[in-house]
Amino acid sequence: MKRIGILGDIGSGKTYIAKCFGFPVFNADLEVAKIYKHDRKVFQKLKKELPNYFSSFPLKKKEIINAILSNRKNLKRIIKIVHREVRKKMNDFLTKNKHKKFVVLDIPLLLENKINKKKDILVFVEAKKLEILKRLKKRKNFNMEILNNFKKMQLSLVLKKKKSQFIIKNNFKKNSVKVRVKEIIKNLV
Repeated sequence: MKRIGILGDIGSGKTYIAKCFGFPVFNADLEVAKIYKHDRKVFQKLKKELPNYFSSFPLKKKEIINAILSNRKNLKRIIKIVHREVRKKMNDFLTKNKHKKFVVLDIPLLLENKINKKKDILVFVEAKKLEILKRLKKRKNFNMEILNNFKKMQLSLVLKKKKSQFIIKNNFKKNSVKVRVKEIIKNLV
């Protein structure tokens, strides 16, 4: 099984592009949402770590946002607890798909959390900053301060691009992205 890691800026279209490959996709953001909604143990750990912010299960996005905005260190504390569970889910996903030729890892902090392996195929999604911002502002719960806190945790886009074997320029037009994904797959097979 070969692993394809999708890298890029927040809002650059990584999740859409990950799906375009047509291989099983591990989407870390989706797993985090499931953990917040269904994992009581994570809730208990977060409540113990940050008792002033979390009141009842399931976790509410508003409470998480308040915790992050009140103290930047809280983001790291939340990630430390949640990330363990995400890693377990990723390992389950990899075990379940071990006989597949390719899997796609849509994990925002793939390099930062050292989840990648040397043999991983890294694909960088490049998009114009203004276009990204325009799209992010349309998202429910968009918060510039939260966005900036997450960006501070990430490696530079220049470094991510440099480490990548392939680059997809995302102009948010489906056809051009799909053509580039097909080219990359042809290169890999």
